[in-house]
Amino acid sequence: MPRRVLLLVNNEKPEAREAATQVASVISRHGVLAGIESTPSENVKPLPGTIDLAVVLGGDGTLLSQAGRFGALGIPLVGVNFGKLGFLADFDVHSLTELAPVLFGADRSIELPAQELPFLSIRVFEDSNPEATFEGLALNEALIAAGPPFRMITLAIGIDGHPGPTLSGDGLILSTAAGSTAYNLSAGGPIVSPGVGAIVITAIAAHTLSFRPIVVPDSSQVEVMIERSNQAAPGFGSSVVLDGYRSHPLSRGDLVVVQRSEKYVRFVKNPLVSYWQTLISKLNWGQRPRLRPE
Repeated sequence: MPRRVLLLVNNEKPEAREAATQVASVISRHGVLAGIESTPSENVKPLPGTIDLAVVLGGDGTLLSQAGRFGALGIPLVGVNFGKLGFLADFDVHSLTELAPVLFGADRSIELPAQELPFLSIRVFEDSNPEATFEGLALNEALIAAGPPFRMITLAIGIDGHPGPTLSGDGLILSTAAGSTAYNLSAGGPIVSPGVGAIVITAIAAHTLSFRPIVVPDSSQVEVMIERSNQAAPGFGSSVVLDGYRSHPLSRGDLVVVQRSEKYVRFVKNPLVSYWQTLISKLNWGQRPRLRPE
């Protein structure tokens, strides 16, 4: 039986909107097009029956916004990149069309090349309250951001109950291996292969030369006590931001606890492209400096 496929289209990307008709035709030719949704959308529609795959036209940000929903349902995501880099969305329309018989066809004996990526679990405790006042999931990273009025904040870091360093700076990034090529990399953190079970701890503009990024096992629990925060008008100030789209305000005395979640999301991988090819072609990893022509 052909796979039933839900198509999600990022309406904020003109190229994705233009490609939607072509991709819908490809899906219908080899599988069953169960429905089309637009993203972002304030109202999440109920799924149109049983869904085997969700094809997302957008970029990594679009996939991140959908990961929690489809990860919870156990539905694999196929990302078609219309963004800038595309580490999670590693198909394009050409490769999707080429592999359509395998992705959407009736031969279920062909196993889809998929990768399971775990979420980080983030909990916030206020004033030593034993009950978390906020809980969320992040696939790329949890960012503790200084926020307006952008004074330095102070964070006391602990790992598995052991006191660690105290950071003064603009914030802290706690990243998964899959998210290491995102904000973590921009802040000077290391690239970690997505198959590695790790949490990467990277400071943002630390007020010391000695605070270096560190990688800990994803079996670790990282605790961050907010010793100094920025507090301004409601909706402003320091906060914890999950994957760039969900946030929660932070105040002095709050404790942020980050650890690997038991939940995960499956991404169908493009067998025609390797992770290392993506690093080289899109991030110019290991490329020689370009000499200016004489």
